[in-house]
Amino acid sequence: MAGNSQRRGAINKSKKGASVGTGGHRRRGLEGKGPTPKAEERPNHKKYKMARAAEKRRPPAPRKRGDDSEWAAGRNSVLELLRADVPVGTLYIAEGIDRDDRVTEILAIAVEKRLSILEASKAELDRFTDRAVHQGVAAKLPPYEYAHPDDLLVAAQDAGQVPLIVVVDSVTDPRNLGAIVRSASGFGAHGVVIPERRAAGMTASAWKTSAGAAARVPVARATNLTRQLKAYAEQGLMIAGLAADGDVSLPDLDLADGPLVLVVGSEGKGLSRLVAETCDVLVSIPMASTLESLNAGVAAGIALYAIDQRRQG
Repeated sequence: MAGNSQRRGAINKSKKGASVGTGGHRRRGLEGKGPTPKAEERPNHKKYKMARAAEKRRPPAPRKRGDDSEWAAGRNSVLELLRADVPVGTLYIAEGIDRDDRVTEILAIAVEKRLSILEASKAELDRFTDRAVHQGVAAKLPPYEYAHPDDLLVAAQDAGQVPLIVVVDSVTDPRNLGAIVRSASGFGAHGVVIPERRAAGMTASAWKTSAGAAARVPVARATNLTRQLKAYAEQGLMIAGLAADGDVSLPDLDLADGPLVLVVGSEGKGLSRLVAETCDVLVSIPMASTLESLNAGVAAGIALYAIDQRRQG
């Protein structure tokens, strides 16, 4: 009997890892681990690495709706904006900034205009300006308040004047847009209309180039430029588009003294096809040289001057 008992004990001990009463310990060791994570959640798995790489390729999150404020950075840029009477919401100055003549003038103008002046750290200015070269100075511009295209006709009627509206077709350089707004102000236009998409808007650069004229001449946005031109035509305005190969020379434009929409094309391509087809007449600017085309801002200025001279004559 004793021999049999000893043999059974030897057999039990010879089984690798087997010992009496271990089942409960093993069950407890497995408790709380839960289900196996998905492949995309395990750092060493190929699918996890592929998912992380895809996230890095995603575009940055869009700006929150309603936050259309713009930042201008750098001593020269901010000073030029203030000199041009561009509306500035808040002026930010770096802590312990080294004041030169530009900073002194910036602060003097800001005090005169009663602007809000806040002190900020370099890290904050870096974040505000998206790490632009701010030189310790930045300005926050409020969103531009665009008019409705119909408001421009109302302005002409209220003034008892013959309507003159400038429509800008896909001009993408904000400096050209600013120059057009400046000419519109100088030669009696009642406003400027731009497309909502794929075109320059009233940015800090456009404001600066307009030399403050954007505060005097309303700029409106149209969802569909061709549709808006047709709406103006239904209200009795003639549509004249500037084109290098226009049928009528600018000095011969008989429509100049009547209700008129002047359409200015983009810098390189000119008028788009649908816009050109909507125009009642295409007008060219005569030039002595073989220059193919004029800058959009320059062309608008010349045309508006000629129209203004015809109206005054």
